[in-house]
Amino acid sequence: MILVQLSSIQLLSMAIQMDLAESGCSSLETTMEKILKTELKTSVLKAFGSSGGGYISQGQAYETDSGVFVKVNHKPQARKMFDGEMASLEAIQKTNIVRVPQPIKVIDLPGGGAMFVMEYLKMKSLKRYCSKLGEQMADLHLYNQKLGEKLRKEGNTIGKGAGHSESQYVDKFGFHTATCCGYIAQVNEWQSDWPSFFIRHRLQAQMDLIEKDYGDREARELWSQLKLKIPEMFCDVEIVPALLHGDLWAGNVAEDDSGPIIFDPASFYGHSEFELAIAGMFGGFSSCFFSAYHSKIPKAPGFEKRNKLYQLFNYINHWNHFGTGYRGSTLNVMRKLLK
Repeated sequence: MILVQLSSIQLLSMAIQMDLAESGCSSLETTMEKILKTELKTSVLKAFGSSGGGYISQGQAYETDSGVFVKVNHKPQARKMFDGEMASLEAIQKTNIVRVPQPIKVIDLPGGGAMFVMEYLKMKSLKRYCSKLGEQMADLHLYNQKLGEKLRKEGNTIGKGAGHSESQYVDKFGFHTATCCGYIAQVNEWQSDWPSFFIRHRLQAQMDLIEKDYGDREARELWSQLKLKIPEMFCDVEIVPALLHGDLWAGNVAEDDSGPIIFDPASFYGHSEFELAIAGMFGGFSSCFFSAYHSKIPKAPGFEKRNKLYQLFNYINHWNHFGTGYRGSTLNVMRKLLK
């Protein structure tokens, strides 16, 4: 999810109480805590930690019989958002490569909205384990490819989808459920061709929202030219579907004493290079992350231009979330890609 104003530490302490206090609904707080006690079958429920606010959802760490972190969102699409996040965490967790919070349960709220309960992890800003995270993300991106190679050697059936009890090689681009990047739902229908998937379900979907909300003529004209040129950026590049975090900016990573942690994913199977675009934007990761990553997955020919293309998605997404302050960056990237 996009939470551009917060550090990874602050992301841990988004507060349900703040949202409730602002809306004047102290009774709703009591109701939610009763629901949590019932759903989690816990006799203990005590909020702890400092509180703060997030752009998309709010949340709070709770002491229970085990300790949980609860995110809450009162929007009608909250259930869909949290279901996608839970499925993403489960898919990443299944690889046993990079640590994520253990997802526990999505709970509907009376009157609309939902809560997402997950494991509480005491996280701090990523510093010591920056290189380790680069290695782990490369391994995550290689996981499906290596699984396919192993299964082919063993003569096993090649399957599709991340929702099975046993890992299967995924031979298409997409995901078994919708996910949200920020609050914008993303269609993840399976396609065999990556450029087609990326154009249709990522760039065109975002540009449709720009057209609806702004009717920006220049953006429309640049996009009509650019989308015809995108397929040629992928000539002679072999793309094996890779499981992606999907929103790997610096605010969605952290560490504890045992190693790196990633959270707030919007996963799907796509081109591994897609992941690196936002990782290098908005402050981005330090060079040790990229050096470690590329030691395992070297840059393919044409990487820099495709990186700009993937950055374009993030600029348009931010335009849709935060307004015309991102218009100039969006159009500038489009012009550069058309040269």
